[in-house]
Order: sequence, then C-alpha cells, then structure tokens
Amino acid sequence: MVKFNIFVIRAILGAVFAVVLSRIFRPEYEIPYVVLFAVILVGLAYVLEYWRERKFKDKQ
Repeated sequence: MVKFNIFVIRAILGAVFAVVLSRIFRPEYEIPYVVLFAVILVGLAYVLEYWRERKFKDKQ
C-alpha cells in the first residue's frame, strides 16, 4: 500500500508542476500536452529513484 501512496503523491505533484510549468512557459498548450508532460514528470521520478537505488547498491 505504501508504493501506491507514493504513486498517488507523485502523480498529484506531477500534474500540479506540469500545469504550472506549462502555463508559465507555454500558455498556448492544450490539455493533452499538459497531461503528457505530467506523465513524463512522473516517469522521470521513477527513473531517478531506480538510478539512485542502483547507485547506492553499487557502493555497498
């Protein structure tokens, strides 16, 4: 259940940051582009988590 909670938090934060960043830099973007940007942000969060864990395990 903890992993699901982390996913929900990341999804909410990804959506919020996607809306804010797209409205600041590209206000003409439509909703599908903002949703795609949010998916990319959440995906990057998981990629960076995997990379950080792998890097930590390599040091041990």
